Amino acid sequence: MKKLRVEAVLDALERVLAFTGEEAEAAGLDPGKCIKLALVLEEAFVNICSYAYPEGSGFAEIFCGTEDRCFVVEIHDEGEAFNVLSLPDPDTSLGIEEREIGGLGIHFIRQFTDKVAYGRENNRNILTMHFGIH
Repeated sequence: MKKLRVEAVLDALERVLAFTGEEAEAAGLDPGKCIKLALVLEEAFVNICSYAYPEGSGFAEIFCGTEDRCFVVEIHDEGEAFNVLSLPDPDTSLGIEEREIGGLGIHFIRQFTDKVAYGRENNRNILTMHFGIH
C-alpha cells in the first residue's frame, strides 16, 4: 500500500484527496466510486482534524492500494479513541429542519463504501474503507 503522512489540519485535505484520487484512478476505480471515495474521505479526514487532537496537533496517515478486487483506503491517527461506526444512523425520514446537526457524514461513509471497519491498535485509530473495482 502507498502511504501519505500529513498534519491533521484542514489545509492538508487537498493533498489527501489528490493522493487518494490519483491512486484510485490508477487502480481502475469507477469514476462514480471515485466521487464517493472523495466524499467519505473528506468526512473522515475533517473529523480527525476537528476532534482527534483536542489538546494540540497531530498527524494522519493515509494508506491506499488494491486488495481482492477492491480499492482500499486506511486512515490512521494517534488521536483520542473514537469509533466513528459506533454512532447511530441519522433519521433521514425527518425534514432537514427537524434533524439534529451532524451525522450525515457517518451515514455517507456507511452507504458509499462496499465495506468499512474500525479498529484501535497501538493507540491508533484505524478506519478501513473498501470500494469494489469491477
